[in-house]
Amino acid sequence: MGILVVKPGALTLVEDLGRPGHAAMGLSPSGALDRASLMLANSLLGNPVGTAGLEVLMGGLVLRFVTASAVAVTGAEGLVRLNGTEMPLNKGVRVAPGSVLEFGTPFFGLRYYVAIQGGLEAPVLLGSRSTDVLSGEGPAPLKAGDTLIPGRSGMGVGNSNVYTSSFPVIRRAPDPERPITLRIDEGPRADWFAPGAWQRLIGQHWTLSPDSNRIGARLQGRPLVVDRAEELASEGMVKGALQVPPSGLPTVFLADHPVTGGYPVIGVVRQADLDLLGQARPGQEIRFLG
Repeated sequence: MGILVVKPGALTLVEDLGRPGHAAMGLSPSGALDRASLMLANSLLGNPVGTAGLEVLMGGLVLRFVTASAVAVTGAEGLVRLNGTEMPLNKGVRVAPGSVLEFGTPFFGLRYYVAIQGGLEAPVLLGSRSTDVLSGEGPAPLKAGDTLIPGRSGMGVGNSNVYTSSFPVIRRAPDPERPITLRIDEGPRADWFAPGAWQRLIGQHWTLSPDSNRIGARLQGRPLVVDRAEELASEGMVKGALQVPPSGLPTVFLADHPVTGGYPVIGVVRQADLDLLGQARPGQEIRFLG
């Protein structure tokens, strides 16, 4: 019974909206990098918006449904096939027993989000089923041969083959050929930087490094210069913190970030804009609006 993982893709994780508020225990908030897309997918099926689903990095996932269900795919935009036929995105779709769902490489964005009618059963840690890749807590990344067990959190989705939703936000995945603009506020250590560093931060186009992951988005560009010689004691970090190591190249902390850090934070990206960063592709240009 359930859903068989035929191919896991590059990296497919179980994620919900995370476990914020446990930094004192050394745990990051974790959860979906593109929270709005996961919430939309759940809403399309009548699930509570924080229900656990799948975060699929760059496609490659193949699922076989042993039992009937319904699914919704949001986030990245690419070719998703149900039994060999293109399946619509941003809609709830009924899935018959024996059906095969395949995810191609996305054309726009980086991460698909997959909601299953009723959610997914997985161990709960501090109120969340999310995988944290930094600590290793939460469900393990999917592998071939795994079986996913649908949950019981759904409220029902009606009888039609394609469902409708009142959820108001269907945001297009960002075009990889265009810059992503992120709003940013000054951080607690902005005064540690050389004069003009803030203007350099917001005045240039940065490029997302291929070394980026769920822990942090590493940026490439003209380095920022720290103007203080003393060592900074380790201090608490929040999601969205833009930390600058000795290289001068910033890292934006994401969902699985460490809860402390010893480098100065020049700014903090607004929480509402971090979803876009979760869909940015390596090599994509990033701009900050301060």
